Amino acid sequence: EYPFHRRVSGFTSSLRTSSAEALPTSMDITNSLRRPHQKPAILRKISAAQQLSASEVVTHLGQTVVLASGTLSVLLHCEAVGNPKPTISWAKNGEEVKYNDRMLLQPDDSLQILAPVEADVGFYACNASNALGSDSVSIAVTLAGKPLIKASRATVINTELSAVTVDIGSTVKTIQRANVTINCQVAGVPEAEVTWFKNKVKLSSAHHLHDGLLLIANVSLADQGLYSCKAANLRGEVTESSQLFVLEPPRPVPHLEDFTAVLFSTGTRLPSVLTSPSGTKMAISPGSSALIGCAVDGHPTPNITWLYSGKPLSLRHHLLAAGRVLQIFNISDAPEGEFSCLAQNEAGSLIQNTSLTIQEYQWSVDKLMACSASCGHKGVQLPQLRCLLDGSEVNISHCKEKPKPSLQPIACNRRDCPSRWMVTSWSPCTRSCGGGIQTRRVTCQRLTAKGSSVPMSNEACVQVSKRPVDTQNCNKQPCVEWVASSWGQCNGPCIGPRLAVQHRQILCQTKDGTSVSSDQCSTLPRPLSTQNCWTDICGVHWRVSLWTVCTATCGNYGFQSRRVDCVHIRTNKPVPEHYCSWRPRPANWQRCNITPCENST
Repeated sequence: EYPFHRRVSGFTSSLRTSSAEALPTSMDITNSLRRPHQKPAILRKISAAQQLSASEVVTHLGQTVVLASGTLSVLLHCEAVGNPKPTISWAKNGEEVKYNDRMLLQPDDSLQILAPVEADVGFYACNASNALGSDSVSIAVTLAGKPLIKASRATVINTELSAVTVDIGSTVKTIQRANVTINCQVAGVPEAEVTWFKNKVKLSSAHHLHDGLLLIANVSLADQGLYSCKAANLRGEVTESSQLFVLEPPRPVPHLEDFTAVLFSTGTRLPSVLTSPSGTKMAISPGSSALIGCAVDGHPTPNITWLYSGKPLSLRHHLLAAGRVLQIFNISDAPEGEFSCLAQNEAGSLIQNTSLTIQEYQWSVDKLMACSASCGHKGVQLPQLRCLLDGSEVNISHCKEKPKPSLQPIACNRRDCPSRWMVTSWSPCTRSCGGGIQTRRVTCQRLTAKGSSVPMSNEACVQVSKRPVDTQNCNKQPCVEWVASSWGQCNGPCIGPRLAVQHRQILCQTKDGTSVSSDQCSTLPRPLSTQNCWTDICGVHWRVSLWTVCTATCGNYGFQSRRVDCVHIRTNKPVPEHYCSWRPRPANWQRCNITPCENST
């Protein structure tokens, strides 16, 4: 149908048109103007690839070309219709084909591959486009061996469509409830079997469509994951994967968990409010700070941008909780206005608002506090100081910057008091430990409205309350003391010439000799449990001998040594070296005669 010229040199094809045939005639132009405009459409032919000879192959799109060891030329034919005339371009594995002396674009827009090699294996797509649209059809060029999968490395983001189709290898980000179809186009000789996996777990056939398509219907967050297509035949297997992310546009939520944590961490009770799509309001006092929360959710987590009156913030502020909470300082510096939080992610955006109203707090003294006494001569009432905002009582701290009004006390409950028991302070305890007694004076008296105290009989107070006790026990804890044992032998480690350490045991005991916890003696000065002592055992010193003759007269390797012993001063006999450890041990070897040696002639 499409005979090749059999010349290997140049691999020219009879499909090429002459220069005269390539130029449009006036009739072609006239016919083109008369034809209705049409989007490009590539003609798909079902016929299999033709092996015209052992070395030359020609095929239409939609087929698979298997390269043999003797293949010298492959011609991929692409026919497209459309008005205006479509422009043809070629891509390999999703990237534009770079033409060279082996990869040729023929005048009829066919693609010819000369002397094909393994690196030429892949999916070749013919793309036809004009002003009305485009069309694309691909063909697989492969070796007889393990399968080949047409893969894409594109990132597809769908925020509107109800259905989206991608090639395997793509990263897909889509809104919920959309239908996602993943296309795994496979070529291979022998024919390959396709298996689908989600997160490395094999999917059942219920998920599959025909021809290597996987349909994920009505996508939800549970469908997120890594979807893999494995193509396998007798010669081997290959796998490509697509990552599916499910998008959820920002949406308002009723609560913001981070808001409570921020309020707690600030330590002070700041005015706070959450934004909403319809707008919220909060009244604040001039010069105060406020916390504004942006309660939104979405997937992925939306980015938050704060605005004031529709413009970026110029007020003094601080962002908390990853930008979800805005703290505004000294709001009196700004006029009243609307704060907005703009939440954005790949699925969409949402704006929520709140309005702050600056209001004045005022002191009020329209109520009286309770009387300070029920009887006697000192009872007074002070006007109750309250902080009001628009006539409603608020926390008094809101008015702390306002000057307080003068408060005039009012006398109240100035009358004789009922008889009552009067007591003095307790006397010191008669003993510091082991149990003692302390006493106080108890009398019955009555305080008059003039402030004087009148003694009354005990019977007058007994009718009101029981007489308080005037004697009680005190300091019931047992009497204890520190008890020290005799000093031990002076045979501890030597710490100096004839100087060692000796120890004794210190115990906390009661007067009858019973040992108790040391904590009960903690208030008493504790005797020492160690002290220095003199002993002849520590009368030692280091004794050194003379240095030996140097092992060399010059050079870098001469050394000499001497004997170092710990000996008793009186007997001059060696003793264990640890008795002398309180003084540094002298060196027992050193380098010597470190001078250059003269060269002998």
